[in-house]
Amino acid sequence: VQLQASGGGLVQAGGSLTLSCAASGILFRLNDVAWHRQAPGKERELVASILRNGDTNYKDSVKGRFTISRDFAKNVAYLRINSLKPEDTAVYYCAVRQSRFFTWGSWGQGTLVTVSS
Repeated sequence: VQLQASGGGLVQAGGSLTLSCAASGILFRLNDVAWHRQAPGKERELVASILRNGDTNYKDSVKGRFTISRDFAKNVAYLRINSLKPEDTAVYYCAVRQSRFFTWGSWGQGTLVTVSS
């Protein structure tokens, strides 16, 4: 299983980005998918998840600004980030799990998002 996140970059506060997560060796339609992030000096945290049935969950601080989605045909997951804030600066990772009874895994290389004020 390989997950490759991309789409990060340097953005001004208030801007938007769409991150992509391409998967090989696993099908997103059969798994829950999540985006996590790790800011400098901080622990990795879950920011958004989408279950196999399409239910979504978001960290309170990103609700209304982040949108997680997936394209089964392309086997790609996305994280749309609007109204970026400097505190969103972090490396963003995607991860999968078979169901809520499993832990998130198959971490790949993340993508760095830097938000300037």
